[in-house]
Amino acid sequence: MNKHLYPILIAQFFSALADNALLFAAIAMLKEMHSPDWQIPLLQEFFAIAFIVLAPFVGSFADNWSKGAVMFVANLFKLLGTVAMLAGLHPLLAYNLVGLGSAAYSPAKYGILSEIVPADKLVTANSLMEGSTIVAILLGTVLGGTLADESVILSLAGIAGCYVLAGAVNLLIPKLPVAHPITNFSLLALFKDFWQVLIALSKNSDARFSMLGTSIFWGSGSTLRFILVAWVPVALLINDNSTAANLSGMVAIGVAFGAGAAAKFVNLDTVNRALPAGILIGVWIVIMAQINTLPLAITLLILIGMCGGFYVVPLNALLQERGHETVGAGHAIAVQNVFENLAMIVMVGMYTLMVSTGMSVTTSASVFGLLVFLSIGGLAWLRVRK
Repeated sequence: MNKHLYPILIAQFFSALADNALLFAAIAMLKEMHSPDWQIPLLQEFFAIAFIVLAPFVGSFADNWSKGAVMFVANLFKLLGTVAMLAGLHPLLAYNLVGLGSAAYSPAKYGILSEIVPADKLVTANSLMEGSTIVAILLGTVLGGTLADESVILSLAGIAGCYVLAGAVNLLIPKLPVAHPITNFSLLALFKDFWQVLIALSKNSDARFSMLGTSIFWGSGSTLRFILVAWVPVALLINDNSTAANLSGMVAIGVAFGAGAAAKFVNLDTVNRALPAGILIGVWIVIMAQINTLPLAITLLILIGMCGGFYVVPLNALLQERGHETVGAGHAIAVQNVFENLAMIVMVGMYTLMVSTGMSVTTSASVFGLLVFLSIGGLAWLRVRK
């Protein structure tokens, strides 16, 4: 693999480590504030809104500057949100600031892959990126939950340090040529450019399939985290912050294995091999909702992660390549972020509504798993039929 990939992976590791620890620190802070239960899943809503609002602009931003510099600036925004939370800003508002940084970071970190590796290595490069991310998710969720049980302030300080490290490594990424320069930087021109990219990608069957497929995956993954926060005290009778975080880490372990298997058995010409694994995600969630023992929960969450990693890595690679061929990988990832974050808002919103109406966590988790099964199953049927 290209040697320039390694600082990208290291920077992504520290940034993702902080991202995932911050979620559980924010949850712990809301609990300390005795906020109502429905505010906890709202963290994801405030985070996702930033992606949608900035979507018309961050793709152009990523493709019009060296992507290493874009990643550096994005990490500064994440650091700002963390420091603001540490200084007393309400977690929902501070997490929205972090979302602004993540919105700019995403098209740069994925878009740069198609600029430094050939098309036949994109699935492998994506599996390495996902592997770095998954290890960071695992450590971040475990450390975030454990430190939050000890001290939310200590947890936030450590998270800020990780963002500083990520920013420092960003400076080691070589300056690459501008992928798709934009000459007119008016807001209206950028919005029109984004709309044209959205239309172009929607007309491409592979890009459309990839965006819809990854959106369902990330929407379900985000919702599952909040389901675990509510499910653990009810099903396992454990009331700390670290257990739900550790179980999220089990999903991360599974994703790492699934991503590795995808790199070995799937390429851009055989993407449909990933579809059965995606369908199984919903099945495992429904089964998990019915159990009440920790060993079974760990097993099922690892299975969910394995299926998820095998499913999403090839779809990401497919979109990057189709985007690189047409509108620019940064633009394509920015459009993908709109779809994915809309899916997060809808899915987390549905779960929040179920919680606010008093539905039991077992029932709400089962309904959610069925929704995932039907969504990916329907997408797979349309893909295979065509």
